Amino acid sequence: MTAAWTTDELDRIGAADELHIASRRTDGTLRRPLPIWVTRVSDELYIRSWRGTDGSWYRAAQTSGEAHINAGGVERDVVLEPVDSDAIDDAIDDAYRDKYSRYPSYVEPMISDQARATTLRLVPRTAEDVA
Repeated sequence: MTAAWTTDELDRIGAADELHIASRRTDGTLRRPLPIWVTRVSDELYIRSWRGTDGSWYRAAQTSGEAHINAGGVERDVVLEPVDSDAIDDAIDDAYRDKYSRYPSYVEPMISDQARATTLRLVPRTAEDVA
């Protein structure tokens, strides 16, 4: 079962420069957390792999589709839902451009077709789901 993000969580995670993600192994244990970028579009949070499908965290996340995140002082277990929509991808591209404009050489790979193919929506889980 999934839960909804609170406004406070959305604000804090959306404003954070980095999100630390630890994907869940098939045995339920967490991998080592790695820093990645996160964007907010409306009331949803999105992540992408800068290296596309070759990104180590992305490959690991594909195994279980679950992770633990930490950003802006918020820690949550999440489901990682693939996104396959050009309309939302355009909005996510804009969010990356706006939020990370001070890093132009890194933003371009984040809005490439290769990175777009790895777009994941973060869906919060309830405590009961993880237990």
